[in-house]
Amino acid sequence: MSAEINNTDGNLILQALPHRHPFLFVDKVLSYESGKSIVAQKNVSISEPCFAGHFPEMPVLPGVIIIEALAQASAVLSYLSRDDTETDSSNYFYLAGVDKCRFRRMVVPGDTLILHCALQRHARNLFRFNTRAEVNGTVACEAQLLAARQND
Repeated sequence: MSAEINNTDGNLILQALPHRHPFLFVDKVLSYESGKSIVAQKNVSISEPCFAGHFPEMPVLPGVIIIEALAQASAVLSYLSRDDTETDSSNYFYLAGVDKCRFRRMVVPGDTLILHCALQRHARNLFRFNTRAEVNGTVACEAQLLAARQND
């Protein structure tokens, strides 16, 4: 079942992720299909701390931040897909692996990253996602991510 998100509730992402500024890289959830996929958004601003040193003369968003944004969007999908027996505070997702990663386009201030994440496989506390970050319909990065859920 596909669902649209009411983005007037700015607390959704804050409920789903333990991250906070300056390390929160998901600005908006555009749509999701529970247990299957999510499309989220990250706005890239010149005021982000990384641009002070990467690179000041020609700012480029570091690839590790793109991967982290994809991982956070995947964690939001897992949060939105949880069943009724799971509580908001009982599950934390940690990035456990990055495979088949390719960067295809530089991401610069003013770009809007559209984050596509699809759950490929789930076994016990391990999740594998196929992910892709796009800018204006052009792939900027694609990777398979492995995440581990740690229960309290």
